[in-house]
Amino acid sequence: MMRQLLFTLAALAAALLPTSLTAQQKPLKVYILAGQSNMEGHAQTRTLPAVAADPTTAALHAKIVDESGEARVHDDVWVSYAYGDYGGEPVGRRTGQLTTGFGSQHHMGTGKIGPELTFGITMHELHGEPILLIKNAWGGKSLLVDFRPPIGGELPDDHKAKDKAGRFYREMIDHVRDVLADPKAVYPGYDARQGFELAGFVWFQGFNDLVGPYPPVDPAQGRRSVKDYSEYSRLMACFIRDVRRDLEAPELPFVIGVLGTGGPDAGDNAAAFRAAMAAPAAMDEFQGNVAAVHTHEYWPTELDAVKAKADAATKPFAARAKELKQLEGSERKQAQAQLEADQRAAIEAALSEDELFQLDVGISNQGFHYWGSAKFFARVGEAFARAMVRLER
Repeated sequence: MMRQLLFTLAALAAALLPTSLTAQQKPLKVYILAGQSNMEGHAQTRTLPAVAADPTTAALHAKIVDESGEARVHDDVWVSYAYGDYGGEPVGRRTGQLTTGFGSQHHMGTGKIGPELTFGITMHELHGEPILLIKNAWGGKSLLVDFRPPIGGELPDDHKAKDKAGRFYREMIDHVRDVLADPKAVYPGYDARQGFELAGFVWFQGFNDLVGPYPPVDPAQGRRSVKDYSEYSRLMACFIRDVRRDLEAPELPFVIGVLGTGGPDAGDNAAAFRAAMAAPAAMDEFQGNVAAVHTHEYWPTELDAVKAKADAATKPFAARAKELKQLEGSERKQAQAQLEADQRAAIEAALSEDELFQLDVGISNQGFHYWGSAKFFARVGEAFARAMVRLER
């Protein structure tokens, strides 16, 4: 009887322990996130209300922002982020508990988010364990040159960027190794007795390769031809193999975030690149441990129509905008202010109240940065996490 009572009390005590303590009885789960501006994330936090306004994403918004409108800080998810400046040069590392602001670190405005936010939130939610994210993202980088994996081979001697080949692959690996050498420096609750588990890798990149120097499928058509991106597929497969080898994780689950800029109707060249980017996931050696997430499925199509309508409303002001260049000083400043006021009046006359909301709150960057839409990045981060969990099973 006494033995049964002690067992019951012990079980009750374990159940009452904080999640962060009971979960740390397992190795700390570590996920690597890497890529270019796609992974940096250029969605300013001022676009978060658009996430709340859509019934299909309102639940995600509630995980990001609390009832008082403040960004939630996620106690059991920590981040080490190696980031770059506007030109993509490495300039620093930032660590801390997961919250908003771990997107791009330049031209921040209200602060930015990328896929890391809802990826970390969702992984912690699904596993119920502490999570450490190691994020590596520098804008304007290609797989062909900057992230070129070691076994991908050297670039031709006459290639203008030959001396840069693989530099950011090495930057990424060095950052990961530095963090894993001392996880407690990033995650204060780390228990060395339990150790860590390198649990997955997410890759989100592609724009510089989409527009890169890949050969045409049909040389006779010249620039009108769709490009042959088979070399990207080869390098992507080499990249996965090299990452697994260099980090001593031969079965590391790998999620490829397939470029989604332009949305579903981006054109034949974009479709060809997306197919090449996703191709390694279909290779026999990667079955069950590599997955492709097609991010164009999460493209905020409503913003395309709103932006096109707003641009049409301001098009008649193009001549006045050119004339401003001839002015100087206070005269130019005054004319600029009047032009902006007139343009805004034209937009307000052309757009509905809901469209104005989408324009003002939904967009914070260019189309090639997914309109700087928090709604896009919130959905994509969650999709990456769910794809990762499927690979882990």
